[in-house]
Amino acid sequence: MLLIIDGYNLLHAGRSPGALRADDLQRERDRLIDQVSSYRQSRPCEITVIFDGWKEGEVTERKERRKGIDLVFSKLGEKADEVIKRLVREKGAGVVVVTSDREIAGFVEKRGATAVSSEQFHERMRMAVTRSPYPEEKGIEPGVEEGGPLKKGSSRRLSKKEKKLRAALRKL
Repeated sequence: MLLIIDGYNLLHAGRSPGALRADDLQRERDRLIDQVSSYRQSRPCEITVIFDGWKEGEVTERKERRKGIDLVFSKLGEKADEVIKRLVREKGAGVVVVTSDREIAGFVEKRGATAVSSEQFHERMRMAVTRSPYPEEKGIEPGVEEGGPLKKGSSRRLSKKEKKLRAALRKL
């Protein structure tokens, strides 16, 4: 499984909005890479993190590999969204994209891939790194309260999109 992460989107997941200074931003990027690397050790998969470089980036796209994670910094004038779309076109339907950007999520789903919100993945990453058991390992579906009523009947069936999302979350 290939996991493509919208870096700044995940970086800001679960925190109050506010601008970071350049030195704080670099420190937060490094911290995010450490967290994703720790996640990768508990759930082996191929991970690519995309960061925006469109305002202050370099003339060409920059790629590097750190701690088992592929990092891509988009070139000056190119948004991370465009890089994510390009990778989804290249890699196809087996990709899981972590983003809270609705436009990107819609694009990803039209291509047959799966989009997971940054907040959902942030929680999964936190649980994997702290070695907390996943709810489905206890027999509980994510987002369903323990001891809640069981849904029955065709009107209670999950949509294909929701089934695909839950399958992707189980793999994470």
